[in-house]
Amino acid sequence: MARVLSIANQKGGVGKTTSAANLASCRALAGGRCLLIDMDPQSNATSGLGLDPRLGAGKVHPLLRAPRSGKVGRDRPGIDGWVAPCRGTGLDVMAATPGLQEVERQIAALPDGHERMTRLLDEVRGEYDEIILDCPPSLGLLTVNALYASDGVIVPIQCEYFAMEGLSRILDLIARVGRGRGREVSLAGVILTMFDAAQDLCREVAGEVRRYFERTVFRTVVPRDVALAEAPSHGLSIVEYAPRSRGAHAYVELAREAFAGG
Repeated sequence: MARVLSIANQKGGVGKTTSAANLASCRALAGGRCLLIDMDPQSNATSGLGLDPRLGAGKVHPLLRAPRSGKVGRDRPGIDGWVAPCRGTGLDVMAATPGLQEVERQIAALPDGHERMTRLLDEVRGEYDEIILDCPPSLGLLTVNALYASDGVIVPIQCEYFAMEGLSRILDLIARVGRGRGREVSLAGVILTMFDAAQDLCREVAGEVRRYFERTVFRTVVPRDVALAEAPSHGLSIVEYAPRSRGAHAYVELAREAFAGG
């Protein structure tokens, strides 16, 4: 049965999508069965892994389908047509489209609007080892849906001056979702991103984050690496695009930490 992890931070530009796509790719390339769900209307995880954001064009979005009860096995009416394999990596990706903004508005009117992803994933949890949800940079209903469906949350934090700004809001939301569903959503880890050991500020921020979160921070940090910025433009994960780069090494090590024992 898959563990479900959300990658979330309402602050943009912190390496959230980069982390979601590369952790999922590393897990799959290491032999795990992994599904990456792009929850961001910007569709960056979808296009950054070489898939077409128009994958579900003309189809009803899975979050708007009536949930089905019972075990459905390989019959997946909710996500079929929206999920595509990512080359030969073993990774499946559920695409996002700009239309997710309208989907968010529509599910807000449903009595179970905050639980639609939970019910959707009930259909497929048995097929994967990990399911990773790339949340939008907001605290809206799409993020709430992801958190309700998740066993844990990974929060990327950029090593910059405003790193801790607004962080309490995502932590409060995680706590509220846990209370609302009657089961805690664990903070599965904090990723320090865009780290430059040569800069005093980066070292100071990293130290502050580690003091605040203590053992929750992953040991591995993600360095500033131009290859990480280039890889999505080629539709590739960092381990496919530049396997010997510092960024690739970091995400391989992060995946080992995040999925230890998996």
